[in-house]
Amino acid sequence: MLSYYAATATPWVPAPALQGDVECDVCVVGGGLAGVSAALNLAEQGLRVVLLEGSHIGFGASGRNGGQVIAGYACDMDTIKGQLGLAAAQRFWRMSVEAVEIIEQRVRQHQIDCQWTRGFCNVAVKPAHLASLQDWQRELADRYSYPHCELWGKEKLAAVLGSSRYQGGLFDPLSGHIHPLNYLLGLARAARAAGVQIYEQTPVQAFRAGEAPLVQCEQGTVRCRQLVLACNAYLGKLAPALQSRIMPVGTYVIATEPLGEARARSLIANNMAVCDTNFVLDYYRLSADHRLLFGGKVSYSGREPRQLAQAMRADMRRVFPQLAEVAVDYAWGGFCDITLNRAPDFGRLAPNIFYAQGFSGHGVANTGLAGKVIAEAIAGDDSRLALFEQLQHRRFPGGSLLRTPALVLGMAWYRLQDYL
Repeated sequence: MLSYYAATATPWVPAPALQGDVECDVCVVGGGLAGVSAALNLAEQGLRVVLLEGSHIGFGASGRNGGQVIAGYACDMDTIKGQLGLAAAQRFWRMSVEAVEIIEQRVRQHQIDCQWTRGFCNVAVKPAHLASLQDWQRELADRYSYPHCELWGKEKLAAVLGSSRYQGGLFDPLSGHIHPLNYLLGLARAARAAGVQIYEQTPVQAFRAGEAPLVQCEQGTVRCRQLVLACNAYLGKLAPALQSRIMPVGTYVIATEPLGEARARSLIANNMAVCDTNFVLDYYRLSADHRLLFGGKVSYSGREPRQLAQAMRADMRRVFPQLAEVAVDYAWGGFCDITLNRAPDFGRLAPNIFYAQGFSGHGVANTGLAGKVIAEAIAGDDSRLALFEQLQHRRFPGGSLLRTPALVLGMAWYRLQDYL
């Protein structure tokens, strides 16, 4: 299932598979945004870094997502505030804003051609949703020192968004959107230039903890002083203690045929990214070649929706009925990982084994933050990682056999609330 991103990816020279035994300071497992970001930060510190990717760079969610770069986390800030208090929640919010700025800095530093664009709007499907957005705007300004968001009523929103579906929205001029695969490939080229040894088509079979962890692959091993696990939804059975705290969730995107600049801008005049306020949400944006990229239809069952392109096209037409006759050129999906409370899960399995997971759909920006925070900890300053470690995470109920059916039932209830 070829994605629009893969079809428009910038050139990447594939890395070889690992053959034989190598040694390094840090081994990073996972060639997505979190792993590559960690590897790049570590190499910039002068460390010898090996990165292992089971398939190819950008195979998972990092190369297939909606491309939305949003300050904040998938959980409400009240989730963090309830656990750790207001002062800690304020630090978390500032780090999420920093995560967006990391993208700006990396794009400029490495001249990454990924169409980084500012502007994001959270749009309200129901009047009650708009009232909640107004409350959030006030809280952002008063509690989190973030006065940048603008509350738009129905008329103001209609001036820039060609859909009558919404009651208004909250516009954030600092968040935005990006071609995520091209951004990742740009980071990977920068990591390679910084000295990171990248191996693709190298699944990790197991690792042995200890003073010098040993990572075992089919045709070789990596001996390291520090190990970073950045596998997310593709962790599998590599670390059961982590795997039980995340759940793979499918999400899906279509790309229309090119609409032409005028028609595309009649949909989103200011080229912002858009996401609605439903629990089972729609998210969309324009591409650089004037297509509409429209995402949604989450799946907790692991099954792709039948007739994916047609099903997604029906959702798109509900938002933009004027696109009734527009063709869909690409339809694809993939898995991201969620935590039970939707808060990010970064930490340590041992003093020299680090992990980052649980981005819960907010990974395009927060993966860069995870890579930076883990690199700081490996360099000796673990103050920010320790703050993430204070967040409490629980296993999904039901065990390996029942947690998926339980989550599907829970999802059906939330979907019903969207329709009421």
